[in-house]
This record gives sequence, C-alpha cells and structure tokens, in this order.
Amino acid sequence: MADRNKGSIIGAIIWMFIISLLLFWLPLLGPFIAGIVGGNKAGGVVSAIIAVFLPGIIFGCALFFIASSLSGLPVIGAIAGAGV
Repeated sequence: MADRNKGSIIGAIIWMFIISLLLFWLPLLGPFIAGIVGGNKAGGVVSAIIAVFLPGIIFGCALFFIASSLSGLPVIGAIAGAGV
C-alpha cells in the first residue's frame, strides 16, 4: 500500500478558511464541507482539531494584548481584552 503524507496543519487552516469563505451561504453544509476537507488535509484527527482551534486561540491572544496595550489604563485594557 502507498504511504499517505502526514499532512500540514497550516495547509489545513488555509483550506478551511478559504472553503468557509466560499461556502458561507450554506449554513450547515458549508462549515461541514470545510471541516471534512481541512481534516483530510491535516492528516489526522488530532491535527485537524489543532487546525480548527489554533487560529481562534492566536486571534484571541492577539486581541487581548492589543486591547491592553492601546488603552490608557492597563487594568481596564486587560479586562476589555479578556472580554473579547
């Protein structure tokens, strides 16, 4: 049997993002198709789960630090960033 490539988490993230943007008009079917394609590109279940949650975690952390650094009061900025 032929060996399958392990896949790429970055490639899976990109595929999921593009397919989600293209199929936004299909409420349940669009994200489902994006998940299937991205999961296949990731190469496994654990890699697919990482590919789904990693962009959200990175974006949330970035918003936290941006909100805390742009406010005049660091404590208020940290609370606002954590709320986002």
